[in-house]
Amino acid sequence: MSQPMDSDERRKVAESQLKGNTLRVYVYVVTHKKTGVREIQRALRFSSSSLAQYHLAKLVDLGLIGENGGEYFAAEQIRVDVLKDFMKFGTFIVPRFVFYAVFFTIITTFLSTVVLVEQGISSTPTIEFWFVGLLIVVSALFWYEALRAWLKGPA
Repeated sequence: MSQPMDSDERRKVAESQLKGNTLRVYVYVVTHKKTGVREIQRALRFSSSSLAQYHLAKLVDLGLIGENGGEYFAAEQIRVDVLKDFMKFGTFIVPRFVFYAVFFTIITTFLSTVVLVEQGISSTPTIEFWFVGLLIVVSALFWYEALRAWLKGPA
């Protein structure tokens, strides 16, 4: 008789199995409340419903999703390496960098307007101008990382 796996062992097994189309199916099921085989086939543009069924069965065996009368739903969300930099935001999975980028963009915009109104544009750069310049660079870097994570992301 085999012993039940603890959560760390389950996460390692899930990480080894969640790749490619299986990962795409898992992300789809997590972002949608309930879904069926045909819906996944159409949404992910699989060639046949049996391919979608194969990946769903694999996820059910891993214990990541459950099945009830032909409808599949997320049973447990596991933070695997591929998904560690993403957050579920409603029905979307977005990179964490998006929140940092939005925050720094708002701060940069606010401080830029305050500095420009208060200081005006002068010929000699003051510390405030250097600070605003640094914030612009930081905002741009966060937006770059967010876009890069989004393009190579799980879905």
